[in-house]
Amino acid sequence: MSRLAGKVALITGGTSGIGEATVELFVAEGAKVMIIGRNAEKGAEMVRALGSGTRFFAADVSREEEVAAAVHATVETFGHLDCLFNNAGASTQKGEPDTVTADEFRYAMDLLLGSVIFGIRHAAPIMKSQGRGAIINNSSVAALRGHMGNYLYSVAKAGVKRATELAGLELGRYGVTVNCISPGAVVTSIFFGGSKAASGLTPGKADEKLEKLARNLAKATPLQRSGLPRDVATAALFLASDEGAYINSHDLVVDGGMIAGGRTNFEAAPARASRR
Repeated sequence: MSRLAGKVALITGGTSGIGEATVELFVAEGAKVMIIGRNAEKGAEMVRALGSGTRFFAADVSREEEVAAAVHATVETFGHLDCLFNNAGASTQKGEPDTVTADEFRYAMDLLLGSVIFGIRHAAPIMKSQGRGAIINNSSVAALRGHMGNYLYSVAKAGVKRATELAGLELGRYGVTVNCISPGAVVTSIFFGGSKAASGLTPGKADEKLEKLARNLAKATPLQRSGLPRDVATAALFLASDEGAYINSHDLVVDGGMIAGGRTNFEAAPARASRR
């Protein structure tokens, strides 16, 4: 398994959910990975488990200076930067069209859109000088359809999609691709405000709640199963690998076909009659 052999990746939000699954997959495929997150204990645990090809850098990606520091640390540690996965995010439970406050707006935009804008800003000069690079941004089906996420979350993710398209237009000439992934009904800790610990539930109760969520989300997809973090990780692997080198300014939707039918509960396939 060496689809990313010799490549260096920086993955934000790398200590849980989609980010954690992507870190593990990229390492398995030969990449060296800088794991970015705020949970230093979990980051250290991942480095111990995954080996010397990984490092952890603590950063709050809603702050530009910390994004810049993370990019600088990656290049200083590994010598170059081939892939940036702007994955970090969290749900935004507050802020509707008739109630949104300035603080709610700033929080959502800094975390969900600003982290992407400034991730691109600080990775692009390095990748341009190398003549190669892949930037991947985590968007959402909430950018594409109504009632897939709350107001500010959906607005920010729509911004991520458009920023991806425009950045790809500008950076493509330098050998740098910029794409995004729009996950659908993927069961992650974002439903707990970013982590199971943030829910205030015991680990057992949190897992029980996730299992129930998985069953409910499965009903919203034609495939009749909820998405898993690895489903998104494999999409990121394709875009980061040489196989995805001609894909640019593209939104790869990973949702089991959900948005084709809108917000719908799909019926399970009827049982097949046995053949005698």
